[in-house]
Amino acid sequence: MKICLITEGSYPYVTGGVSSWIQSLMTQMPQHEFLIISISAKKENTLVRRYSSPSNLLAIYDIYLDTLITEDIVQGKRYLISDEEKQAFFSLIGGKDINWPVLFDLLVSDRIDSIINFLASKDFFDIVYQLCKERFMHVPFTDMFWALRSMVLPLFICLNQKLPIADLYHSVSTGYAGVLGALAKHQYNKPYILTEHGIYTREREEEIIKADWIKGYFKDIWIDYFYNLSNCAYEYANEVTSLFEKNREIQMELGCQQSKTSVISNGIDLTRFDVASRRKKEGLHVGAVVRIVPIKDIKTMLQSFAIVQETLPNAYFYIIGPTDEDADYYEECIDLLESLELKNVVFTGEVNVKEYLAFLDLLVLSSISEGQPLVILEGLAMGIPYVTTDVGSCSELLYGPNDSFGHAGSIVPVMHFHLLAQEIIALLMDQDKRWEYGQNGMKRVREYYSLPLMIERYNACYERWGS
Repeated sequence: MKICLITEGSYPYVTGGVSSWIQSLMTQMPQHEFLIISISAKKENTLVRRYSSPSNLLAIYDIYLDTLITEDIVQGKRYLISDEEKQAFFSLIGGKDINWPVLFDLLVSDRIDSIINFLASKDFFDIVYQLCKERFMHVPFTDMFWALRSMVLPLFICLNQKLPIADLYHSVSTGYAGVLGALAKHQYNKPYILTEHGIYTREREEEIIKADWIKGYFKDIWIDYFYNLSNCAYEYANEVTSLFEKNREIQMELGCQQSKTSVISNGIDLTRFDVASRRKKEGLHVGAVVRIVPIKDIKTMLQSFAIVQETLPNAYFYIIGPTDEDADYYEECIDLLESLELKNVVFTGEVNVKEYLAFLDLLVLSSISEGQPLVILEGLAMGIPYVTTDVGSCSELLYGPNDSFGHAGSIVPVMHFHLLAQEIIALLMDQDKRWEYGQNGMKRVREYYSLPLMIERYNACYERWGS
């Protein structure tokens, strides 16, 4: 079977849990052939591939959301679009009940010569004018026009691409990737599967609420827009998988049909994790396997460790992961580290994580949002307990999905660095508790989160829809 995976902001240019999951999926299914559609914000972000291509990966098709920035614009054109097509555009940017088949048919036709020209056309002007007249009379028209243009441009860039032909399409998020999966199903009449690691719309909503560049009265429009994109993916998908039950429930709350939903947990290759190789190192050693980006909330981690060091001066902290994904945020973290006068803190950059798992006493995750972190599964597989924020499936991984294995760590609220520090200190000072939690976590991972079990479930999903 030829399977097209659709990714956004991840494989093969960004390391992390989603990218590792994609690599595992392909390498563990040699009987299938894969294509990748990779959506990236900027072309400059795709200069380096972080993963080697397995032999059954036939091609990677890149979509850059900054593609049309330098294109010459022809202003004020008129296109032969029907009232039904205008209404579909209107609903996309200002309402609900979007007629996606009409939009898809128009955007893949040859009636629009250029997406950038359409967004500078009299037709788009009329749509925005009507929206202002009906819903946003208090908003300056010019502000609305440029805001809506910037909002829909990335989507139109994606939909303007020629999609490769496959037997089955599988997007690893909603958003732009999810709409592309829906378009592929509409255009080629092939099955479409959606997997959400986190809940895309909730993550975008958090970002939009915090964003300084979006004016207050536009935030609701942006949030509704991303919910509309997700509903498109839910509507078209044959099956919608999540990594754990809580996210499945959220998908249904957002409008996905219950009959389409299922849970397929992440899995790791347990043969890669040799607990017998662990060695005690002098001192107390805490690690965080993370990308240095705002959603991982490294600053809360650093603030917590300042408290830890006051109590336990022989504690060492290793922040393990790439530092180049968000250079500005990394510099902010370094500035905070210096202002807190922290010692024994190391940003390792990209390293062999297993070398650190061999001696770490405790692992920490302070994320604002997560799905089902592979790094937690890997740490538990090595018998290392975790302290995490209460996001995604962290509580399920550490406290158990109604099993009898017992706790494998501690959970604290998001951004509460005092509580995070308190739990780190408590576990660092209790070697017996660390060992007990580590054993519990190791047993849980072996029972529920093995790679063969995950691959078996996804392969059954592919066979179910692609046969």
